[in-house]
Amino acid sequence: MRNVLIRLISAPVFAVLVAFVPVSAKAIEIERVISEGGIEAWLVEDHSLPIISFQFLFSGGAATDPRSRAGLANMVSGLLDEGAGELDSQSFQRRLSDESISLSFSASRDNFAGSLKTLTRNRDEAFDLLRIALTEPRFDPDSVTRIRAQILAGIASRTNDPDRIAQQTFWEAIFPGHPYAQPLEGTAESVAAITEDDLRTFVTRRLARNELIVGVVGDMTADELKILLDKTFGALPERSEAFTIPKVEPAAGGEVIVVQAENPQSRILFGQKGLYRDDPDYYAALVLNHILGGGSFTSRLYDEIREKRGLAYSVYSYLLPLDSAALWLGGAGTENAAVSVSVELVKNQWANLRAFGVSQDELDKAKANLVGSFGLRFDSSSAIAGMLVAVQRRDLGIEFINERNDLIARVTLDDVNRVAARLLDPDALTVVVVGNPANITATRTIGNDG
Repeated sequence: MRNVLIRLISAPVFAVLVAFVPVSAKAIEIERVISEGGIEAWLVEDHSLPIISFQFLFSGGAATDPRSRAGLANMVSGLLDEGAGELDSQSFQRRLSDESISLSFSASRDNFAGSLKTLTRNRDEAFDLLRIALTEPRFDPDSVTRIRAQILAGIASRTNDPDRIAQQTFWEAIFPGHPYAQPLEGTAESVAAITEDDLRTFVTRRLARNELIVGVVGDMTADELKILLDKTFGALPERSEAFTIPKVEPAAGGEVIVVQAENPQSRILFGQKGLYRDDPDYYAALVLNHILGGGSFTSRLYDEIREKRGLAYSVYSYLLPLDSAALWLGGAGTENAAVSVSVELVKNQWANLRAFGVSQDELDKAKANLVGSFGLRFDSSSAIAGMLVAVQRRDLGIEFINERNDLIARVTLDDVNRVAARLLDPDALTVVVVGNPANITATRTIGNDG
């Protein structure tokens, strides 16, 4: 086993963060733990409080849903804690409540995840409930009917949600026909078609030990964790059913799609091709994005669109590396009358950075901010456990958290400006506007009925 000391933050900001970090911010020790059954987890022991935070995921999420059953992974995530083994839904939920155990599941495009938090004295009960939820889910008809109705109600309510409309329109435009274009929660038709057999098939095909990643923080030793890993996950299939999500690049570059909605304000989403997480230029792009729109009040988009002109109440950008696609995304919210100018200013900033790059002062401030704020990601034991899972999922290495700030610090002006010239392309930006924007030239207009 290997231990790693993680230097989360530099001395000047340490005092500010002490109150927020539940474990020692000066040195967090990660231990790689492997059970007798070969199940691996990363552990940060913290015996200062009698609490255990446990995060895990399985590779393969909503993108593996059959098209006719879109929303299957999401529906499973809502049902695993709705009764398992001999416990029906009410009995299962009562056990969680009586023992102050927090258990939840979620599905993203690439992953199926779970989270468990418990007091140490209820540890065995908590992990046994997790075990049966994963290996003996009931999927009782009344629970399936109730969760399906909740999902369908959510789908119906989001038909008038500008954010939801913008997101789905954007994903369908850039990834037509690809699994990433499927709505995570499915459609009314696909959710209505999901059967109990579909739910059980997802569990047996996707939830397997070879796709499992675990991060643990709290009042637990490595020897105790080894035993719990085998007890909790040992009955899962050794291997999941193989699946392939084809790699894809964003399509429809340069489109401006307007979805008409009688709202006083418009929601804007924009994006283009980005970088995969293992791209050598990823950290340069991360710094560049901080300058462009990721740095909140210090970013160029914020300064040009909100601070100088007051055109938007929010504007931002971010990198989104997925397993089979990489995007550089952004968004803004503004009055209908200001949409056209706001979109033009976004494209201008894209073009200016590509043509002229950034200054040394911008670079230095961005790097300092990214390094100094890193410790804020460790503001709870659950957040730390989630970070342990994320680092493993991206295969960044157990040294990553220790090395991350050094990777940012090594980014040079030449690196950032080279990446800006290589990637930023205002002509490739796909823009989706939901609202009733004035004076904007759309390549495609969608009515209220879709």
